Amino acid sequence: MKNRVNKILLIWAIIVTLILVGVGVFEVTRILGRSNLFAKKAVNNTPVTTSTEVLTEAEDALEWQDDWVKHDGKIYDYNEDIMTFLIMGIDKADEEVQKVYGEINGGQADALFLLVFNPHDKSTKVIGINRNTMTDLEIYDEYNNFVTTYKAQVCLQHGFGDGVEGSCELQERAVSNLFYQLPIHGYAAINMSAIATINDAVGGVDVTPTTDFKVGDYSFKKGEEVHLEGEQALAYIRGRDRNQIGSADKRLERQKQYLTAFINKTIEETEKNPTLVVDVYKAISKQMTTNVTVDELSYLATTVSKYTFDTKNFYLLKGKTVMGEKFEEFYPDTDSLYDMFLEIFYETIDTSK
Repeated sequence: MKNRVNKILLIWAIIVTLILVGVGVFEVTRILGRSNLFAKKAVNNTPVTTSTEVLTEAEDALEWQDDWVKHDGKIYDYNEDIMTFLIMGIDKADEEVQKVYGEINGGQADALFLLVFNPHDKSTKVIGINRNTMTDLEIYDEYNNFVTTYKAQVCLQHGFGDGVEGSCELQERAVSNLFYQLPIHGYAAINMSAIATINDAVGGVDVTPTTDFKVGDYSFKKGEEVHLEGEQALAYIRGRDRNQIGSADKRLERQKQYLTAFINKTIEETEKNPTLVVDVYKAISKQMTTNVTVDELSYLATTVSKYTFDTKNFYLLKGKTVMGEKFEEFYPDTDSLYDMFLEIFYETIDTSK
């Protein structure tokens, strides 16, 4: 199936491409875009991973590369051509992104997804990150002075910034460090208040809840399909019972379910209305912060539209949720995280040649 998920998660890419094609400067911009994307990766060009097994004599005789690791009897090589983007849903109801001041006023990143484009097999993968994942955060005071590094829920990192680019850069570093200092090519942060607008732009989304739950004025019944519209969609993917341990885990499962349904609905509606992405972009542009530039968008729009997407390529971190002193804490299973990381970002090397 053609992967039009990219038109959803990187919706602004299509708009910019249409404009550039119209003025006849597309090809030059597209070439510059690829160059810029790979030039601005994280400080390290490769993740910081280590082998889990000792090399054999034959393996030790190979011309070993810095980005190779040995695990479970195999040798893996980091795929440097992969493009990774951080998508953030910010817990703010503001109708327009605004710069803020003061300590932890930037808003929490309640939804965190890594969007991974692999040009080698022309695939797209999505990694859903539990908001309560415990990791090292950079702590700043109200005057934006660095104070210390402290282990806390990853969603909090965005709050210690300015609510726009500063917050996004902090969140990007926190997620990169969680994934072995993974290079991240760009980010997009969207206020949660935009969800209703995006949802209604495709005519609403159908989902079937897997549990009974209530959020404000909205009630959802297990096994009963519901057509989500307006604020009801926001309630479905945002609401959770804070009195129940593991509520963030259940919400992440709903977000995965909703996003899958939303992708399919958007594919259907885009075939009927090719200008749909234009309408959505215009509607949410003021509620979004991104560092992906015009030329980079142009390259992405013509490249990833050819990639494939399958729901089995939607990953969630495995681990355990416990109750901390005040709030839930999610601890990823380190073995599962490492296995998943190698599966997505690395390729096996044939050592028999």
